[in-house]
Amino acid sequence: MNMPKIPLGAWVDSLVDWITVTFSGLFSLITSAIEGLLNFLVDVMSVGPSIVLIIVFTLLVAYTSRWPLGIFTLISLLLIDNLGYWESSIQTLAIVILSGFLTILIGIPIGIWCAQSSTVRKIVTPILDFMQTMPAFVYLIPSILFFGIGVVPGIIASFIFAIAPTIRMTNLGIQEVPKDLIEASDAFGSTSSQKLFKVQLPLATPTILAGVNQSIMLALSMVVTASLVGAPGLGADVYRAVSQINVGQGFEAGLSIVFIAIILDRITQNLRKPAYEHIVSRKIVISILAVLVVVAALFGTFTKDNAVKGDPNSIGGQTNYKIIGIEPGAGLMKQTRDALEKYELNNWQLVEGSSAAMVAELKKAYNKKEPIVVTGWSPHWMFSTYDLKYLKDPNNSYGGAENINTIVRKGLEQDAPGAYTILDQFAWKTSDMEEVMVDVTGGMDPSKAAEKWINANQDKVTEWTKGAQTGNGESIKLVYVAWDTEIASTNVIGKVLEQNGYKVTLSQVEVGPMFAGIANGSADATVSAWLPSTHLEYYNTYKNNFVDLGPNLKGTKTGLVVPKYVDINSIEELK
Repeated sequence: MNMPKIPLGAWVDSLVDWITVTFSGLFSLITSAIEGLLNFLVDVMSVGPSIVLIIVFTLLVAYTSRWPLGIFTLISLLLIDNLGYWESSIQTLAIVILSGFLTILIGIPIGIWCAQSSTVRKIVTPILDFMQTMPAFVYLIPSILFFGIGVVPGIIASFIFAIAPTIRMTNLGIQEVPKDLIEASDAFGSTSSQKLFKVQLPLATPTILAGVNQSIMLALSMVVTASLVGAPGLGADVYRAVSQINVGQGFEAGLSIVFIAIILDRITQNLRKPAYEHIVSRKIVISILAVLVVVAALFGTFTKDNAVKGDPNSIGGQTNYKIIGIEPGAGLMKQTRDALEKYELNNWQLVEGSSAAMVAELKKAYNKKEPIVVTGWSPHWMFSTYDLKYLKDPNNSYGGAENINTIVRKGLEQDAPGAYTILDQFAWKTSDMEEVMVDVTGGMDPSKAAEKWINANQDKVTEWTKGAQTGNGESIKLVYVAWDTEIASTNVIGKVLEQNGYKVTLSQVEVGPMFAGIANGSADATVSAWLPSTHLEYYNTYKNNFVDLGPNLKGTKTGLVVPKYVDINSIEELK
């Protein structure tokens, strides 16, 4: 059909932009409130040595779920501490507890409302269906624009993803209260509130708690996804391990998440009827926990170092001493950590996330003319969209100009000589790449943008294909990282290979899997290797197992980037 495409995406973008501007004050308030609550939880759980919290959790699990699970809790938490993931576990626990608290605070009242009104139920049910089936990653996109990069959008996305079971089970539990009990309460003249709090909710409590338990487990499952926007904790450790192909670290962090999931699951499942309630009353246990929280909070308040990091009017004070980074496994992130050490920027924090999250945060700050420091590289469309500048690097932490190389698997020249020749001869300039990037950024499909560039630059394409044997439908798998530069180059070379008789598959992966895939032969080639600095670690790891065809683009640059309206010019000035 030749019907014009409905601009649904453009409408959603416009709506999100309007909401971001109109409710910016509300979003700032929510961000401050959530960050305050999260910091409070982290401070409370971090008071004293780790063994204190380990003992508290051990006793709580033993009380609710019997002593064998208490012993399991003790051993598992000691193992987490021994492996070096205790601080990450505290962050993860705080995120899950806060997400669970928000779920209970908002989900149960909505569930009660649904149970009492068929109209509300008919409206809320399809919304819940949408929330549960929409991919969790989608929630992160507007969350970044509304709340910025960091832990808050991760908590908000986790809350939205996890709230549905609490609402559904609260509604179900109240509706399943026997009708004769409702009639009896009406016959005795009970008010609506008396009927709700003395009849319906007590009888529906097991079902409601089952919904809360499911919501907490869903929130825990979001910790890795939330790390894409800078949320700390075990999720960030798993994400870092995946991007760096660190199997051991990934297993350790993943095992820690499993232990925490089991502990939280058993506590929430048995909280209503603890195993040893006949020995110690629930009220006594809850009172002891409340006293411990108050004591820990007071102790943390008096011992916490509240010293100001520096001048609040400096670039550090205005940006909260944060540098907005990209994927944790990127070579650019390692260069930035090295730069922080070389320049002794001890107060500064490098925020891990993703390329998309970094650009979203830059856009948000730029539109408000607020200072921001990000990790940057060129070519990149953000330099043509925004007025930006690199900070000077006197210590040469980021090295000089880099190249983007083409690397292929061993044996490709024999299996697909024509494709090998095209990949070997592929080379273009920064201006060529930026043409494609601008079209993609403007909303054009990457494959369409690639076709447009190819049609307008047949002379360059002819140079790439000169002397290349035409393919006969052989499969070629190209892998790339999700940087705008690599999306552009991979789509262009992929289209050229298709036009020359090859069946091309494009696969987006992290940096580590990209190099590993070519080295082990599960992928054929990439045109995305930044050398000699950014991807040097991965290059050295796998260099004996692939073929380097040399640069396809010369003269790239990496470093710290700020908008031109920010009144600093060198990394040294961050100090």
